[in-house]
Amino acid sequence: MDRSDVTLERMRTFVRVAERGSLSAVARELGVGQSTVTRHLRELEDAVGVPLLSRTTRRVTMTDEGSRYYADSVQILRLVEQAGDEARGTRGASAGTIRISCTAALGILHISRLIFAFQDRFPDIGVDLSLTDERIDLVREGVDIALRLGPLTDSSMKLRALGQSRRLLVAAPAYLAARGRPAVPQELPGHEGIRMSNIAGSDTLALQGPGGERYAVPFGGRFRVDHGLAAREALVAGRGIAPAHHWLVDDLLASGRLEVILPDYAPPPIPLSMLIVPERAGIARVRLLVDFLAERIRGIPGIEKPR
Repeated sequence: MDRSDVTLERMRTFVRVAERGSLSAVARELGVGQSTVTRHLRELEDAVGVPLLSRTTRRVTMTDEGSRYYADSVQILRLVEQAGDEARGTRGASAGTIRISCTAALGILHISRLIFAFQDRFPDIGVDLSLTDERIDLVREGVDIALRLGPLTDSSMKLRALGQSRRLLVAAPAYLAARGRPAVPQELPGHEGIRMSNIAGSDTLALQGPGGERYAVPFGGRFRVDHGLAAREALVAGRGIAPAHHWLVDDLLASGRLEVILPDYAPPPIPLSMLIVPERAGIARVRLLVDFLAERIRGIPGIEKPR
């Protein structure tokens, strides 16, 4: 086998196996049998003339030669895709698939609708939307774009600040009728709090007063949950008080099913950011979705300009 057998298909298979560390996972992702993935890798290694991957019963890792070949392959595949975009001119972004990851509640309530509008404008672009509150490895999972709430530490990704997500203290009218309405932050420890179990420090509620003064109030309760939509249901059911993103409860506030309490004392806003895999940032369809979301996300209730 000679170098002409280094096909783009085999190179793509190698890149995804190197990123995911699993032949079976890549086979499922590509919709082929694991034997096909194994054959592509064997044929590529034969053509290159060196072993690129080291296989064990549990994991596949790159050899030193494989690491160097992987870096070059990523660049080659990116250039091939960009060349196709250039050749097709204005139609370059009209086809292909984009993979996006988003925090679950925001994705269900708002981002999915923005993606529908994007696909109405670009009907030949496919979008795979993954909803998770976990901080996934974008490259390993094959994700192009991620929308994340909270501080970020992944400096290897391109970052685009989208805004600040404003939060409110809210409760149901039935809860307030039964337990009373707190008038000052110091009364909150006597109430039931609905807390997020996947957020560190949720047993203390940080608030900022009308004059900029800061409060750290003990915040307890019998119900903890790790999903925003479940917290929303608990609020409607009158299970307690919670700090909630405005976009999570805007419709419930408008209908009167929830009410804002202590409006002069707000939890600090949470940054909303977009992470973009650098090797995918130059792809035309990815750029289109990045710009589209950056513009439309400003219309989501409670998303304010970046500070």
